[in-house]
Amino acid sequence: MKLFRKIRQELIYKGNLKRYLPYAIGEILLIMIGILLALQVSNWNEKRINKKAELLYYQNIKRQLNEDIGLVSRNMDYNNRYLAQFNFAAQIIEANDRSKMDTLAEIALNLIRYSDFHRVSNTYESIVNSGQIKLLHNNKVIEGMQRLEETYIYINKMESIHFDVIKLIVIPDLVNSIKFSPREVEIPDELYTFKFKNRFTFLVDIMNEKNEVYDRAINEINEIINLIDKELN
Repeated sequence: MKLFRKIRQELIYKGNLKRYLPYAIGEILLIMIGILLALQVSNWNEKRINKKAELLYYQNIKRQLNEDIGLVSRNMDYNNRYLAQFNFAAQIIEANDRSKMDTLAEIALNLIRYSDFHRVSNTYESIVNSGQIKLLHNNKVIEGMQRLEETYIYINKMESIHFDVIKLIVIPDLVNSIKFSPREVEIPDELYTFKFKNRFTFLVDIMNEKNEVYDRAINEINEIINLIDKELN
């Protein structure tokens, strides 16, 4: 800048207008180029920061999805454990096998068991609420997360239905048929009625539907994780 100032002063002092005008234009061009370069560097830096934030969000989403898939799988295993028992109980009642009455009573007490999926956190919702969802440029990831949120709502709805059936129908039947402590069958014939068998059949249908939506959630999670891995790579 000192050099430019000295040249400018000399040209003005000598009154050399023909040489001063090109110089002045050149100086303006240099300043404009400097400003453009500064803006370019600023934009590049902002993009770099945003890309770093985007990758961090992908990592956080993936971390939560891995936690979710473990939780969904455990609930599915829990659901399947009692689903197998209830199917067996329905077969005992259908065959009117009185030799397995104690087994039937034990399984009947498990009718109050149900899987209940609840996430510890919701990273995707936090990103949406913060307005940072615009940093995620992979629309397939966003669409996948939206579908998964709907699937989670469906899971919770089915679990709520399951709980209501247990509370309103199953527990009153058990109270009237089985003494809880000590465990004794008070009305044996009550356990072998079609009404009691229908309780098992009804819950089996609900639990089968829960399994379907659990399985759907697992598949959707795996698809999103694959998309995120491509972004991270």
